[in-house]
Amino acid sequence: MPQLPLPLEWPDTHNVQDHQRERAELEARYAPRLRYALEWAQWVSYVGNRDVPGLRLYRYKEAFSYKLVRQFLRRLGPDLPTPLVLDPFMGMGTTPFAAMRNGFPSAGVDRLPVAVAVAEGLLALLRLQPGQLLETFRLLRRNLSSFPPAPIADDVRIVRLAFPEEIREHLQRWKSAVDTLESPLREAFLLLFLSILEPCSQTAKDGQFLRLRPDKPIPSPDEVLKQQVTRAEEDVRFFHRVRSQERWGPPPSLWNGDARNLRSFLPKETVGFIITSPPYANRYDYTRTYSLELCFAFVRNFAELRDLRHSVLRSHIESRLNADEKPPHPAVEEVEKALAGKQLNNPKIPAMLRAYFVDMEAVVREMYRVLAPGGWVVMVVDNVRFEGEMVPVDLILSDLAERHGLHASEIWIARFKGNSSQQMRKYGRKPVRESILLWQKPA
Repeated sequence: MPQLPLPLEWPDTHNVQDHQRERAELEARYAPRLRYALEWAQWVSYVGNRDVPGLRLYRYKEAFSYKLVRQFLRRLGPDLPTPLVLDPFMGMGTTPFAAMRNGFPSAGVDRLPVAVAVAEGLLALLRLQPGQLLETFRLLRRNLSSFPPAPIADDVRIVRLAFPEEIREHLQRWKSAVDTLESPLREAFLLLFLSILEPCSQTAKDGQFLRLRPDKPIPSPDEVLKQQVTRAEEDVRFFHRVRSQERWGPPPSLWNGDARNLRSFLPKETVGFIITSPPYANRYDYTRTYSLELCFAFVRNFAELRDLRHSVLRSHIESRLNADEKPPHPAVEEVEKALAGKQLNNPKIPAMLRAYFVDMEAVVREMYRVLAPGGWVVMVVDNVRFEGEMVPVDLILSDLAERHGLHASEIWIARFKGNSSQQMRKYGRKPVRESILLWQKPA
């Protein structure tokens, strides 16, 4: 891929202000490794999964696409030191699913239980015969009134506000019905049930929150679930056709765990390829975005939801910073100092940024530990900007990777993302990069 001249934020390190110097020097040092790769823009988001069998059944909007994983497996797969593919932030399971379909053994880890359940549901579809889902749906629907409403975390405010009472109770009966099924029908139906909660609510996944939409019309849960069952039946039939034509790998191992500590799952130097996208440092709180799913199936009350919120990677403003945690990189410290003199819309942003990079340094250490010599890391990340202060996440993480023994080979710029109209009015239009990082562990 040819190197092209890049619009650096600070092209001349001799003429930058002191509060920008660390970031300017970082930009200058990594400039030779930056590449335009704008043709990859269509693959770094969930949009690419909308028509992919299996993956199209659940809108996990933070996911990247099946095609991105497939492209990198084709590029790097033949020369990997070991064939095991890992995604330590697997989300809905795109990476292990794509690895399996392309002949690689794989594993996926995620701290969010709804993510693991969705990924398990995708695998369950592969164990079903055509017609099983539709037959089971008809049986459950016919007897739905005999199932008691399943207990949910209804002390969480958004759950009380998201549904009219009769809709909520109807969905609770469906949850009880799904719980009576045997595997793999249970996992497959749980995936489909989780997929209808937002459409059947007066909410919408919007930015960093699950936002209320009081005027949103609510369709019949039975009809929405039937539509999903019909789509899933199409996918089951597709998988039955293609499995005889493709060389599939073994079913992946899926774990509800923490990317900051993989020791209970993976011994050192066993992974040949890590491809992942961690939560971005953009204040998004996945336990809020997916609170309906969590409250219907994974937490019993608000206290458990709050505990989960404080256990995930610290990329949101409710992140707790320990007193002994220091900025892990000079550029992070510089951003904190620059923001200290500004009127922020939330004063917790500097602490969130420090906690985020502390956590990501722990992730980098674990990646180095499990990666075999000669193995690769491909990571999709997004730079962020707060009150005019650019945070070059791609460069900071690459620099941390090099400090811990990985070689930051290249940084591909997949697309430029605009900033809010409020930010543009105050600081001008300065788009931020969404990048694909390519790191390798020396052989």
